[in-house]
Amino acid sequence: SSSRSKFSANPIGPSRRVRCSAISCTVSGSTSSSDSPLTTTSSDRVTLGNSSLEISPVGVGVWQWGDRYWGYNGKYGKKDLEECYSSLISNGIDFIDTAEVYGLGLSEKLLGEFMKSSPTTPTVATKFAPLPWRLTKDSVPKALKNSLQRLDQPKVGLYFQHWPGFAFNSFSNEQYLDGLAHCVDQGLCDTVGVSNFNAKRIKSAVNRLQAQGIPLVANQIQYSLVYRKPERNGVLEMCKEMGVTVVAYSPLAQGVLTNKYKSGGEMPSDGRKLVMRDSLLEEAREVQEVLKEIGEARGKTAAQVSLNWLVCQGVVPIVGVKSAKQAEESAGAFGWRLDDAEVDALSRAGNKVKSLM
Repeated sequence: SSSRSKFSANPIGPSRRVRCSAISCTVSGSTSSSDSPLTTTSSDRVTLGNSSLEISPVGVGVWQWGDRYWGYNGKYGKKDLEECYSSLISNGIDFIDTAEVYGLGLSEKLLGEFMKSSPTTPTVATKFAPLPWRLTKDSVPKALKNSLQRLDQPKVGLYFQHWPGFAFNSFSNEQYLDGLAHCVDQGLCDTVGVSNFNAKRIKSAVNRLQAQGIPLVANQIQYSLVYRKPERNGVLEMCKEMGVTVVAYSPLAQGVLTNKYKSGGEMPSDGRKLVMRDSLLEEAREVQEVLKEIGEARGKTAAQVSLNWLVCQGVVPIVGVKSAKQAEESAGAFGWRLDDAEVDALSRAGNKVKSLM
């Protein structure tokens, strides 16, 4: 049975052919635009950049796994995370993003342990940290080998440079890119990406890797319905032009887009308390209302609608999860698409949250 939100000119159905603003993100028995850095197939899978690596349209980030900053071994523990992992796999999410610095390596260790208990092996992304004493290309495969040891895996699907080298190691950025290429050559990873790169850095990274016959498949950046800087600073445009998939962290703006927190109400007690404040939630009131309206019409949560808005931009959101319930909710964000009118209504309301811009 079809339902309508007041923003939609058409009946809503999970398999209705729709077009989204940045890509042709059709769901049922259809093909997608071939020039997009992210394409969707009939089973609702996406391909990263100019590679053959296929993943679920929504992934998860596991910074919270083993990291006390988020309350590990206080508010939640290993058993919760193990249940979370099982729920991810059973609900069809097979793109998991970690990093060597998360929990000082414990995030990778826990993920590796959980993977041993499952017949399905997800696509794992981990990250190289350009720490001040790491100055050469050899430091990159060396770091990945250490990550692989913690993950107890022979290779990963995607290896990122976590941030550009600054200050003391700002002259090592080309070395790091060459190091990423060596990781592919040595069979330590299938594909490579970068994180927190601006438009200029993306272009030069693509060109340097291309000269070695290796595509840069992804740029992981902060992007959400209420954090729209990548639309204004040229990063989204450059990624699209270069065939680089945007992977979005903080896709729910640290909880602003879950509709769980309201101005004057209870605030989170973990790391998000640094971001969440009454003035921000006051600004977000309109976008929260639109999310609620569309969600109620579609039988979706505010978080699921927010994540689907990103998928409709041609972006792979990675949402932080630490429970089976959050994993299941995240999986409800794909297999369907918002229509153009809903995407536009959300875009307009999200743009009114100025304090995150």
